[in-house]
Amino acid sequence: MPREILTEDEVKCALLRSPFIKPLALASQRRLRSPLWIAACVMALGLVGCTDKAKTRLTEVEVAKPVRTDVPIYSEWIGTTVGYIDAQIHSKVTGYLLAQDYKEGSLVKTGDLLFEVDPRPFQAVVDQANAQLKVASAELTRARADVNAAQAEINRAEAAQVKTQLYVERYTPLVKDGTVSQQEMDDAFQSNLANRASVLAAKEKFNHALATVKAAEAQIEVARGSLQSAQLNLGYTKIRSPINGIAGIRVANMGDLVGTDQKALLTTVSQIDPIFVQFPISDQEYFGLRQLLLTKGSRQGEDLELILPDGTVYDHKGKIDIIGREIEASTGTLRIRGIFPNPGNVLRPGQYSRIRTATRIDKDALLVPQRAVQELQGEYELAVVDGDNRVAFRKVKTSNRVGSYWIIEQGLSADDRVVIEGLQKIKTGDRVDPKDAQLPPLPSALADVRGSAP
Repeated sequence: MPREILTEDEVKCALLRSPFIKPLALASQRRLRSPLWIAACVMALGLVGCTDKAKTRLTEVEVAKPVRTDVPIYSEWIGTTVGYIDAQIHSKVTGYLLAQDYKEGSLVKTGDLLFEVDPRPFQAVVDQANAQLKVASAELTRARADVNAAQAEINRAEAAQVKTQLYVERYTPLVKDGTVSQQEMDDAFQSNLANRASVLAAKEKFNHALATVKAAEAQIEVARGSLQSAQLNLGYTKIRSPINGIAGIRVANMGDLVGTDQKALLTTVSQIDPIFVQFPISDQEYFGLRQLLLTKGSRQGEDLELILPDGTVYDHKGKIDIIGREIEASTGTLRIRGIFPNPGNVLRPGQYSRIRTATRIDKDALLVPQRAVQELQGEYELAVVDGDNRVAFRKVKTSNRVGSYWIIEQGLSADDRVVIEGLQKIKTGDRVDPKDAQLPPLPSALADVRGSAP
């Protein structure tokens, strides 16, 4: 520990060695020790002996009390952006790709034309189905005409049978008195039987005609179905966007035979406003945060923050959308999906980002600037100045970092004066000259909180 006061002899020796006194001594030797010069030297030495006791200058340090405030504690995870809807575009028909009708990476709307497949084979099938429908329609018309003819024949047969039936009924009483011969009676009876048979035959022909009509009608339905299928396939040769979104880079090239494999991808259209961000959390974290994750009210607020790859915080906050069904056995993690607004389509699917949210609040936490805390072999310490302005180094337990501050859990009180600047110039027991330190600004999450800074 350095001394604060020098003895009188030490001060005189220091003055004699100084550039001001030494020339006087040398000059006195050259001036033949005149009485006047000797008196001046004696007076100078006397003044030196009468000076106040000299003191060393105290080390200046900057100190401040810790900031005391409620601090939200954040948890972070690595997430991946996923399109709100990712529509994989395939060709539903087999054919050669003729044209691309969109600009890759551009916004497309539902129904916009993306690709065209050679339509000629499908147009031929449509024409054939049309012809089959016309043939079936003609068959139906003919069958209905046969029904009408059979109905007319039934009417004629029934009329003839009614006439012969009347003859039989009239001849029966006349045969007894001999007015009508038995031969005439027998002829009338046979004619009546023949007409009955004609009626039955006409009805059978009518039923057959009806069956032909039904078959023709069924054939028309088949032809119409074939025509609709052919027209649908012809429409599939024009591949359109099923959603509003951004169309990706094409995978197939013009002239490729497409539609031969369900996995033959043409391109992808993604709706990315809003956009999903998926991130895994460990099963241990899940059980620690289950109250936060499973509470319906907490999932309604937008309190998820997205930290972009360049370190900036995304302008819009999101919220939890879905909690996964199960913990994956291979990774021991549970998949969580958040949803964020994405105006202007700034975020794109496949980006890696960090998800951050406040998972608890530390009440009346003590914060000190990070530069005031020293780390030595995994332990942390800081310097405090007591009421007598003496320094003491103290081991502390840190918690989380909040901006440019450390949260101190143990080893510090709200009234301690912590050395912020000048740690390299002091050691335990030193007496210092403390000055008020200018603390760094609080993080944005604590901007409205006023701590206990001096």
